[in-house]
Amino acid sequence: MVIKMKVDITSRQTIKPSFPTPNHLRNFRLSLLDQLSPSFYGLIVFFYAATPRTHHQNGDCRYTSSERSYILKSSLSKALTHFYPMAGRLKDAATIDCNDEGAYFVEGRIDCQLSDFLEQPDMEALNGFLPTTDPETSEAASGCILLVQLTTFDCGGTALSICLLHKNTDVSSLVTFLQSWTAITRDSGEAVSPDFVGGSLLPPRDLSILPPVNIPSGNFITKRFVFEASKIASLKVKAAGLFVPSRVEVVLALILKCSVAASRAKSGSATPVVLFQAVNLRNRIVPPLPENSIGNLIWPMPVFIGDGEMELNELVSMIRREITEFCNEKANKFKGDDGFLLITESLKERRELCKDAALYRCTSWCRFPLYEMDYGWGKPVWVSSTSLSLRNTVVLVDTKQGDGIEAWVTLEEQEMSIFECDTELIGSAIFNPSIFI
Repeated sequence: MVIKMKVDITSRQTIKPSFPTPNHLRNFRLSLLDQLSPSFYGLIVFFYAATPRTHHQNGDCRYTSSERSYILKSSLSKALTHFYPMAGRLKDAATIDCNDEGAYFVEGRIDCQLSDFLEQPDMEALNGFLPTTDPETSEAASGCILLVQLTTFDCGGTALSICLLHKNTDVSSLVTFLQSWTAITRDSGEAVSPDFVGGSLLPPRDLSILPPVNIPSGNFITKRFVFEASKIASLKVKAAGLFVPSRVEVVLALILKCSVAASRAKSGSATPVVLFQAVNLRNRIVPPLPENSIGNLIWPMPVFIGDGEMELNELVSMIRREITEFCNEKANKFKGDDGFLLITESLKERRELCKDAALYRCTSWCRFPLYEMDYGWGKPVWVSSTSLSLRNTVVLVDTKQGDGIEAWVTLEEQEMSIFECDTELIGSAIFNPSIFI
């Protein structure tokens, strides 16, 4: 049963750092990689079950939800003191003004049990948990780098959504922030200190000579497909060759194979395909950057697939080969003047590569400890992506057990209707299954 619901916003508030940012840290220089990143929000939603303290027989948990809200806002204020650029505002194309104007915190309630919603999560309803989808919030929080929304269910369970501007953070940066925020909330003494890389690695440049990035519009739809461990094991056997492929490689290859087939079935023609796979640069630069490095320290590595039909093992081999070559030959050069030259040349090659090609993008959140984010009332029962407005995008997330993968796939509507009926996909994935608390 799909639960149709509406979130009622109950409060909106700006949260400022608990201590002012020193003057010498006020102007934060972005890196060249930050400059090249689009100015949209990275979105993630954490769902937490009711705890004994927040669950009441009569369903009235307003007092305890208020208490939980107070704790979150207080600890967020402390966390922002360490993650001060997140409380600032973009000043220009290369600078964040760390002016302590603050993050934006929204609270809402929903007339629904968490267990009912999780029985079959509605992709449209998920957007109601995001502060960025509420017009009044978007207007009030204009310019904010970080937005948070805490939504309370009738049972005392909660949804906590984090919307962090992609301009100066990637998913690894988000994880570092959340690890610190949760540690501060629990008062565990385990808060992670951030290492703001910024322009020290790749100084910002004048990008006016580069062509603008066009984000295509259209009727896109996002759907969730879950690959259980046993099905992934079967895909690995099917795709095995000279090496044992990873979970991410086989799941991505199958999704790409089926989505390209859907696109070609709809259009009646075969155009070349280019896949952009986000690669984390932190441990590939010499010397390696620490895991707590904050910034867009990723590079969308292109894999040219061409216009021919390919089997699963061929796609897996191609993805592995291109990533290995990139990591061995280019990843270490993303710093200083060499990095600027490499990026400039790579962008030129990308423009040529993408001419008349269908573009697909993948980002993997797998192996990040998202299910370890505990604010003091337990670990999340579900971590979800949301609907995306970018065509041909795949977001991969670990299942709660850690051995399966949830794939959030965004395609054009007609292509999605063909994609979800692909027999090879149906044999390996479950469409939007229940989440059990």
